[in-house]
Amino acid sequence: MSLGSVITAIVTPFDDRQKVDEEAFLNLFRHLLANGSDGVVVCGTTGEAPTLSDAEHLRLVELAVGERPEGVTVIASTGSNNTAHACWMTERVTEIGADGILSVTPYYNKPNRRGLVRHFTEIGKATDKPVVLYNVPSRIGLSLDNDLLAELAQIDNLDYVKQADNDALAQVDGLGLYAGNDDGFAQALDLGAVGGILVASHLVGPQMKQMVTDPARRAEIDASLKPLYSALSVTTNPIPVKAALNLLGHEVGAPRLPLVEADESELRVIRNALTEVGLS
Repeated sequence: MSLGSVITAIVTPFDDRQKVDEEAFLNLFRHLLANGSDGVVVCGTTGEAPTLSDAEHLRLVELAVGERPEGVTVIASTGSNNTAHACWMTERVTEIGADGILSVTPYYNKPNRRGLVRHFTEIGKATDKPVVLYNVPSRIGLSLDNDLLAELAQIDNLDYVKQADNDALAQVDGLGLYAGNDDGFAQALDLGAVGGILVASHLVGPQMKQMVTDPARRAEIDASLKPLYSALSVTTNPIPVKAALNLLGHEVGAPRLPLVEADESELRVIRNALTEVGLS
């Protein structure tokens, strides 16, 4: 099945008491679908999954599944460095009705190649939905090289890779390619990628969708968005995108600790970028 081309890794809104704001989540979900997104990843890194309880995590997936119109995909992020927990979460979101699974490389304990193959084999057994492998060495400390990805592609239900290492962007036999970084989206599309799992699409979804539908203007659009890509990396994701959404009137609240709100110097960079791309 197709999971879509522009997939937004949706933030998790919190209220003033740092509780999950379900109404704000649904409002943002609707906004994304009206502005270029073919679907969302729920409870990924951008959704602050490390600070969500399992109950909060599953409830957000349930909300998205219940709200999604026909043709929209909900991909649930269920990765963990505990294989048993990752499988349990994968089974639960599959029961809830997620269309796909995002599964990050196990972090901190840094398994070797044999351990990675066994881990992802168990993930593939835990669902009948397509699994998107998530390679993000900047956060994990190890990388799924393309040779290993080709091996993992032989495992049932492992169908895609979200590649967040721009230097490793490449087609891998057996896996559909998703860009994992906003600034690698155009490059990935030029390589024949399915699309991207993106953050800037919270703010410039129509432009990012046009990069898919209008290849002749892809490089031009990509160049025009570089100030925004840079601003969204001024500090740890999702601090900048949450700040930008709040500045634009989408009430998503502050991040949960250990992440903190953008400071004034970071806000200045974000405001300038929003102005430069015509959003304020």
